[in-house]
Amino acid sequence: MTVPKEKQRKSEKNLDNYFFNCKFRIIKLSFLNLKKVGTMNSKQAAAISTDKLTPTMEDYLEAIYNLSQEKKVVRVKDIAKRLGVKMPTVTSMLKSLGERGMIDHEKYEYLELTGKGSDIGSEIDQRHQTLKAFLTDILKIDHDQADSDACKMEHAVSPATLESIVEFMAFIENCPRGGNDWLELFNEYRKHGAPRDKCLERMKRFAHEYDAKIKDMERER
Repeated sequence: MTVPKEKQRKSEKNLDNYFFNCKFRIIKLSFLNLKKVGTMNSKQAAAISTDKLTPTMEDYLEAIYNLSQEKKVVRVKDIAKRLGVKMPTVTSMLKSLGERGMIDHEKYEYLELTGKGSDIGSEIDQRHQTLKAFLTDILKIDHDQADSDACKMEHAVSPATLESIVEFMAFIENCPRGGNDWLELFNEYRKHGAPRDKCLERMKRFAHEYDAKIKDMERER
């Protein structure tokens, strides 16, 4: 039995919306958990600044944090492979992180993050995941490019800006004009601009959708 194209497109769109909403809720929950344990507050940000961590140091803490979630133990060679650097380079960096109280490490042995190092590694990873989701799901940036850009942005973005990004993603999910339809139109606008006839058509469609949404909300009261 052949499924009509229009019905198939609608089904695919509903599935896309489902995955977008699930992905957003995971990001939002993780972000709220970080705020709850205090890793996103101003005191923690000040502590990071005091420790004078460089972007490279933060990359190492993020890599070690992720590896610790994937493996029972973390070895120097695991970090070298993850970051694409040589083992002596890793050893040198681990010494610096150890002096700052970020890791527990004995030469030639396994290593682990301290509580402080784990908090910072977790925060940097959450920044990365949130920014990457924003770039790929909202701005439709290529996955690899988004991953690379998020890696650079995660070291500079403030907790307030990150929270605004999360709230914007919530707005897209919950707004009557939110979801994949709205994002698809944004992507089309980037490529082709805003022809007057199409804008008028969309305004009429949005007006119809708003009217339906208002009626649904009034029935739920």
